[in-house]
Amino acid sequence: MGRCAAAPAPAQQGKAAGGEDAVALNGWIAIAPDNTVTLAMHRAEMGQGVHTALPMLVAEELDVPLSSIRLVQAPIDKIYSNLTVMRDNWHFHPDESGKVQEFTEWMFQKVGRELGVNLTGGSSSIADSWGPLREASATARALLVAEAARQWKVPPEQVRTEDSHLYHDISGKKASYGSMVARAAIGKPHKVILKDVHSFRLIGSSVPRRDTPVKVDGSAKFGIDVRLDGMVYAAVRMSPHIGGSIQGINPADVLSMPGVLAVIDFSGALQEKSGAGAGVAVVARSWWQARQAATALPIRWNDGGNGALSSERIYADFTAALAREDGYTYYSRGDMARAGDALRTIHSEYRVPFLAHATMEPVNCTAQVKDGKVYLWLGTQAPTFAVRIAAIVGGVKESDVVLSEHLLGGGFGRRLEVDMVAQAVAIARECKGAPVQVIWTREEDMTHDIYRPAAMARMTAGLDEGGNIISWEARSVSGVLVHQFLKRNLGLPVMGPEKHTSEGLFDMQYEIANQRISHVSVDSAVPLGNWRAVGHSHNAFFKESFIDEMAATAGKDPVEFRRAMLFNHPRHLAVLNAAIHKAGTPPKGRAHGVALHHSYGSIVAQVAEISVVDKQIRVHRVVCAIDCGMAVNPNLIAQQVESGVIFGLSATLGGEVTIRDGKVQQTNFGDYPVPRMNEAPHVETVIILSTEPPQGVGEPPVPPVAPAVANAVFKLTGQRLRSLPLRLV
Repeated sequence: MGRCAAAPAPAQQGKAAGGEDAVALNGWIAIAPDNTVTLAMHRAEMGQGVHTALPMLVAEELDVPLSSIRLVQAPIDKIYSNLTVMRDNWHFHPDESGKVQEFTEWMFQKVGRELGVNLTGGSSSIADSWGPLREASATARALLVAEAARQWKVPPEQVRTEDSHLYHDISGKKASYGSMVARAAIGKPHKVILKDVHSFRLIGSSVPRRDTPVKVDGSAKFGIDVRLDGMVYAAVRMSPHIGGSIQGINPADVLSMPGVLAVIDFSGALQEKSGAGAGVAVVARSWWQARQAATALPIRWNDGGNGALSSERIYADFTAALAREDGYTYYSRGDMARAGDALRTIHSEYRVPFLAHATMEPVNCTAQVKDGKVYLWLGTQAPTFAVRIAAIVGGVKESDVVLSEHLLGGGFGRRLEVDMVAQAVAIARECKGAPVQVIWTREEDMTHDIYRPAAMARMTAGLDEGGNIISWEARSVSGVLVHQFLKRNLGLPVMGPEKHTSEGLFDMQYEIANQRISHVSVDSAVPLGNWRAVGHSHNAFFKESFIDEMAATAGKDPVEFRRAMLFNHPRHLAVLNAAIHKAGTPPKGRAHGVALHHSYGSIVAQVAEISVVDKQIRVHRVVCAIDCGMAVNPNLIAQQVESGVIFGLSATLGGEVTIRDGKVQQTNFGDYPVPRMNEAPHVETVIILSTEPPQGVGEPPVPPVAPAVANAVFKLTGQRLRSLPLRLV
């Protein structure tokens, strides 16, 4: 089909920010003679603020100014593995503990360490780094103290640290870290002691984001901003059918167009059920030239056997599966025979659609294959997966893949996938050493995502004569995203129960004596992946809407109804009360809806204030109370709460991916709406003070949004909406 022109060798990656004379004290920290601290940054910055929060942990424990810390990309190494994500992959109820749970979590962490998976996701960056980064910094500080004590011939306990300096107050001696670091690096620490949380001076303060200036002045470098000598551009056309393939193509029709260099079929490089479909790339000297030619390229497609696939058929399959299967029981307690004692029994069915990620930065990746090496430039949540697939497609060892990570213009789980990497490397292999930048259009992105699973749930509850819940059964059905995810990205065949399908249901906080939570898994032809808050994103809608529904049936206030089931959960109750107190009373013509949910270690309660005009739901205000443990940076928490509420509101009021004739129907923001600025509610964040270790923040604000709004709609209109997006009739 044609090959690209050759290009010069890639430039070397930039040197560490601390300079060549920086001395490493461990795998995380290096210090230069001028006191500059270099931190190996092992997590991706995609708007959540880790390039501020994680250096704060180091600055606190190392006793250095935050401004002295420079970041360098951490290499691919097992010490940077995300053990928190691995540990939390089994379905233990949060109220239960014991030897089996401890051993299982230890085993999952052990497997995680051996696999060496470095990824940013699961709202885990601070929770996972809280121990390792503080310990690495405290160890570095202890090495410096030990060296100063040795040189000054004083007990280490008499040496204190402050502002990148060591002090011996009795003798008046003082030395900079930079002057001690060379000898400290070959010594041994006297005693490594983490600071007590009550002595923190930086952690807990609302430090401004370190990445704000470069994002304001435009100098921040995202993956799509990469520019290299001799770089060419690729635009892609992918099968419009899920699982489709190329039947025929005539590249001669576009090879004579201005700037066009090649037409390349990349289909063979993609893993099964990738977001990217089979297709071709047109390579040209500019992206616009490539795009124009790709649009004009005649392609005949094969539907891959999915020509009859539709949303209606998928929901019908869900209904049939619920009718014939009991599913896997994730949690049970008490005696479900007590359901027969109920004075009133409520049956309800809820459902949610597939959802796309729709990140603001379009899918992109720049790759170069030259001299036996593969070079990558991109923003990714999963560098381990990116390097692995680049090596496979490029035909090299993983050690011969050079990855340069950049800022992400949104991730939300989409950049945990590496289909764009496989695509880019396959194209670059045909381009004689030229770096190639692949950019998807919004239309290709929307129709070739790895989608949040569609799901349904059948909820049944029995109430006694006092309106109290005596039995609760929830049975849900959906595809299993993690089975697809692990096979795509690690080549691991996975079967059996998977907690993300039922999370938010089996681990709910309410004290109901008799309950059974199960899930029916179905195969999915649609590519499934992690979407912000994953299973919690829809299971919270099922649970919290049904709680409200039971309160209404019992004739009880929904807030009091919840409070009565939280007598053993004081933290949950405190969060709920904080949100209710802050929300106050709704103005005339508006209503408040409430939801409470626990995910990623954090407890969130939300009160949504809404109005309805001409059957249009308008959300004016959302109060969000959150207990996420230690608030490392309250400013970042508030930002993530606001982000999560808007993200959740997109799915609540407009987000929906539908399938007809094997094709995704939504193509852009015209038919996949997100809230505009004039539609965004005022979001108020209430942070519960805590000295517990920090937990997740990026995802926990998402799940309660939909049920809080739906519950407010019921209060205002009397209509109980049981499917998303919410539409009044």
